[in-house]
Amino acid sequence: MSVLKKLKGNLFIIIVVLAYMVMFIVRPEMGMASVKNSAYYIKEMLMIMPVIFILTALLDLWLPKDKVIRYLGKEAGAKGVVFSFVLGSISAGPVYAAFPMCVMLHKKGASIRNLVIILSSWAVIKIPMLLNEAKFLGLKFMAIRWVLTVIAIIIFSWITAKIVRDKDLPEAAPAQTGLSLNRDACMGCSLCVKHCPELFEMEGKKARIRPGSEPGDKEKLRQAMEACPVKAIS
Repeated sequence: MSVLKKLKGNLFIIIVVLAYMVMFIVRPEMGMASVKNSAYYIKEMLMIMPVIFILTALLDLWLPKDKVIRYLGKEAGAKGVVFSFVLGSISAGPVYAAFPMCVMLHKKGASIRNLVIILSSWAVIKIPMLLNEAKFLGLKFMAIRWVLTVIAIIIFSWITAKIVRDKDLPEAAPAQTGLSLNRDACMGCSLCVKHCPELFEMEGKKARIRPGSEPGDKEKLRQAMEACPVKAIS
């Protein structure tokens, strides 16, 4: 049973490994190129994500909830839309680096619509990208593409906010200890396990609260909660 549970928990990895094996058998050169590309992106993530975790944790400490609600909340209106575009456009790094930050912003009161704008602008209208686009494709092309993209993002963010509600986003489930751990938000960094191993453990690629455990050292628990880069522990 435990073997089946582990296989089920790592089903995606197993499928990927099988896909690589098939490529190596059918087209070895394609399989080798795929492995090299995967290694490159894994190396990139290992270099970038720890920095993103630290920055997200610092922002969570420094950024007051009332400010997030004021500038990115549902009542922010046009001000929130503009601020979201600016935040996404000046951000650095690949778009997957935006997900932990968006989790933190939503927890502090950012609206679904503004999260969509941040993610979309981060992905397709960052300032360094626009500068390179103007250099290689021309200023007119860049300007027209930017205007149309902004319009599309505004429309799609409005539609998403009508379909997706705050309650639809993953919520933390209550635990026996009175704590809660949002496993959907967990990034698998294992910092909570390092700070408080008697209370937290890794299951698969994500942390969980040990069944039947009770918080003993409150200082260790506090450190674990503060160390979590996406604030999945509450």
